[in-house]
Amino acid sequence: MKITHIAVCMAAATVAFPAAAETWDMPMAYSGSNFHSVTGAEFAQCVTTGTGGDIEIVTHPGGSLFAGADIKRAIQTGQVQIGERLLSGHQNEDALFGFDSIPFLVGSFDEHDMLWQAAEGPIRELLESQNLHLLYSVPWPPQGLYFNQEVNSVADMEGIRFRSYNNATNRLAELTGMLPVTIEAAEISQAFATGVASSMVSSGATGYDRRVWESLSHFYEVDAWLPRNYIMVNAEVWEGTSEANQNVINGCAELAEYAGTWRAREYTGFTLAGLAAGGMTVEPAGEQLMEELRAIGETMTAEWLEAAGEEGQAIIDAYREAAAATAE
Repeated sequence: MKITHIAVCMAAATVAFPAAAETWDMPMAYSGSNFHSVTGAEFAQCVTTGTGGDIEIVTHPGGSLFAGADIKRAIQTGQVQIGERLLSGHQNEDALFGFDSIPFLVGSFDEHDMLWQAAEGPIRELLESQNLHLLYSVPWPPQGLYFNQEVNSVADMEGIRFRSYNNATNRLAELTGMLPVTIEAAEISQAFATGVASSMVSSGATGYDRRVWESLSHFYEVDAWLPRNYIMVNAEVWEGTSEANQNVINGCAELAEYAGTWRAREYTGFTLAGLAAGGMTVEPAGEQLMEELRAIGETMTAEWLEAAGEEGQAIIDAYREAAAATAE
């Protein structure tokens, strides 16, 4: 964390607000109580205070301003100045966006940190080419499988309607015989309550926030992957921002990434306990199911590497080299 940015932020907080602030609208796909949205709200307040009111960021959680799938495009085209998005939802644009949704490549926060260090540079460059400037990024907790029935093998999944939100989840459904249904985060509770879907792969945080125990019965800890949310600003807006305010925003972004990542780690155990308290069966997946899922993961890894080409291979090679060095 760059102390100079933090110091600038704290010093600027003493500046009196001007009569009129420049307002940046910040759409977010997840509910206001979700830890990503809470972190985003704190970031927005930090920027508003730190710039002395030059820039006021107003968050719009729960897909209230733009649906999740539309947020990235809204930032690119200048409909809003800033926003948060799960970039793996745009893997159809470029395979690199799906680096964090490769099944069973990583299963812990420490492993994911190494993967992010390998991927951050290429992701930043890709976003810049799309008129987007990355401010900060926060991982979700490890992803598990939700069902409304006991599941002990891939065969038990056949025909189940499965919530899909990106290429990886859609392919996972295909390879397990489930039926993918595209459902945004804000629509999860209604989709399960009405039977539009009865399964998903997601973190304990998402299930807890959406009270899925009211419709589903089982959560299996499989630690499939740890996707990331990204806070991005329109590149032209960023270039038009004064250096002083850029410094403040960067300082606030560093604080937000640290706080959000800490929350993700701490929230994991809390939310799984919350699912259990709601009446769900929360347990690790059985040996047979895990063996079959890992085989599917190998297939999906090979498919992703083929689509991502040399740049994707470079990310995986750098990650595996770092992981091997840590294990020594």
